[in-house]
Amino acid sequence: MLQFGIVTITTDASISTVELARWMEAHDFESLFMGAHSHIPTSRRTPFPSGGALPEIYKHFADPFIELAAAAAVTERLKIGTSVCLMTEHHPIALAKTVANLDRLSRGRFLFGIGAGWNVEEMANHGVEFKDRWKVARERVLAMRAIWTNAEAEFHGQFVNFDPIWCWPKPVQASGPPVLLGVGATKGMPKRVVEYGDGWMPVDGLDDVAAGVAAIRAEAARVGRSFADFDLSVLAGYGIYGAAGTERRITELAALGFTRILLVLDAVTPDKQWRRLEQFVSLMKQCR
Repeated sequence: MLQFGIVTITTDASISTVELARWMEAHDFESLFMGAHSHIPTSRRTPFPSGGALPEIYKHFADPFIELAAAAAVTERLKIGTSVCLMTEHHPIALAKTVANLDRLSRGRFLFGIGAGWNVEEMANHGVEFKDRWKVARERVLAMRAIWTNAEAEFHGQFVNFDPIWCWPKPVQASGPPVLLGVGATKGMPKRVVEYGDGWMPVDGLDDVAAGVAAIRAEAARVGRSFADFDLSVLAGYGIYGAAGTERRITELAALGFTRILLVLDAVTPDKQWRRLEQFVSLMKQCR
C-alpha cells in the first residue's frame, strides 16, 4: 500500500515535535522526516539552490536527532527519518552511535536519509571541500555500516581512517537503518544509490524522477541487485499542484514505483501548519 509521510523543518516557532508526532500517528501517517543544517554561514556566497534569497527559516533549524528522539518516545508505530542528514557535517564514529541509539529508542523505526549538502562555506566550516562532498559521504556511510555490523570495526579510506574499535549499541535493524539518498537525478546518482544506499528520496518538481527511477533500475540490473529491494520515497509539495493536481501527481508517482509520498509541511506559523495538515489528511484519504 502507498504510504504517506510528512517532511518538515522544525524550528523554535513551529508546531512542537511531540504534538505533531502524536497527531500524525492518530491520523495514520506512516512517517515523519526532518531536515537539518548545523548552521548557515552569514557570508552568503553560495546562492540558494532554488534561487532567490535564503529563506529565514534556514537560520532556525533544530537538531533532527533530538527532535526525532522525542517523536519516537511518544509514538508506537510512526517511522522517523532524516531528510536529510548532511554527511559532510558529522564525524562517522559519533554519528554511527547517534543513529544506532535512535534506532534502538524507536525499536527499529528509523530511516536514514542522507545528503552531501549544497553550501560551500557550510561544509568548509566542517573541514570538507565541496568537490569531495560525495566521496566523503560515501566513506562515512561505509564506515558507519562497518561499525553497526562488527563487534570490532575498522575502516581505511581517503577521508575516513580508523583501526579496530568497539562501539555500541548496535542498531535494531539488521545492517543498520535503511540509507536513503536525497540526491538529485544527476549522472552519478544511480551508482551512489546502488553501491551504498537502500533507496532514493528526490524532490518532485526539482528532479526528473522518472528518469531517475529508470537509471536506478538499470544500474541495479547491471550489478545484480534486485530493484524491488530499493525504498523509493519522494518529496511532494502540495503548494505546487493544488489539491486536485496533487492527487493526480501522486497517482503518477506511484505508477513510477514510489512507495512513500512525503508531503512537505512548510515551517510557517502553527495556525497555518494545522490548516495544511488537515488538507493532507483529506488528500491521503482520497489517494488510498
